[in-house]
Amino acid sequence: MALVSATEMLKKAREGQYAVGAFNTNNLEWTKAILQGAQEANAPVMIQTSMGAAKYMGGYQVCYDIVKDLIDSMGITVPVALHLDHGEYEDALKCIEIGYTSVMFDGSHLPFDENLEKAKDVVAKAHAAGVSVECEVGSIGGEEDGIIGSGELADPAECKAMSDTGIDFLAAGIGNIHGSYPENWTGLSFETLEAIAAVTDGKPLVLHGGSGIPLDQVQKAISLGVSKINVNTECQEVFAAATRKYIEEGKDLEGKGFDPRKLLAPGFTAVTELVKERIEWFGSTNKA
Repeated sequence: MALVSATEMLKKAREGQYAVGAFNTNNLEWTKAILQGAQEANAPVMIQTSMGAAKYMGGYQVCYDIVKDLIDSMGITVPVALHLDHGEYEDALKCIEIGYTSVMFDGSHLPFDENLEKAKDVVAKAHAAGVSVECEVGSIGGEEDGIIGSGELADPAECKAMSDTGIDFLAAGIGNIHGSYPENWTGLSFETLEAIAAVTDGKPLVLHGGSGIPLDQVQKAISLGVSKINVNTECQEVFAAATRKYIEEGKDLEGKGFDPRKLLAPGFTAVTELVKERIEWFGSTNKA
């Protein structure tokens, strides 16, 4: 199947009360693992590149080519959207031009009026190219590509104004953070989520910082309108743990165990299995 916009898959998720997993990739192995996990789970999936990861991988064009070509060579039949995660304005426009099927313009760190105006421009350009758009109100806690947020709660009135720009799905701060959650984290603000859902006319909502949120909170968030859940840190953690185990057991010293195809295989498997597990958590298994 060719790359598709995320609009339809997230509309279906919102209506069906499940969420699509949006997994960040960092290299070839991760991209293959995400695609394989989604295919085995028969689930729609979003593959995301942050600005930093795209730079690391060689640029947005390389990321696009890798995902597109792997879909063909692996015989992937489930719907796949390639999404820019936390993109600056110029990056969003660049990804639209290259062929990404979905972009996030993150202007949450800007004055709200500027965030709104740039969002409108991104929407116009993206929709002209058949590309879906995500924007953010109320910065997500933690750090993503140098953008630091304290985990504020989004203002429902601002969420409505952003939703009215014509974006396809909305990310809003509800106490979620990027990275690992601290022990003193107080959980998601479902009161805020309900207020946002009430004024955004059934628009699919996005939960950033999906790594580390307990299953019961994830499922409650989905029941209140969350239709896309971002996962990155957990994939990094299981990849690192599996690679560490392989080396600590000395397997890299056995025969040609140092071959990167062998060295990275446990990490690849760990990410694949996590993707399938999270897809099950989100209720999107067999929803392709």
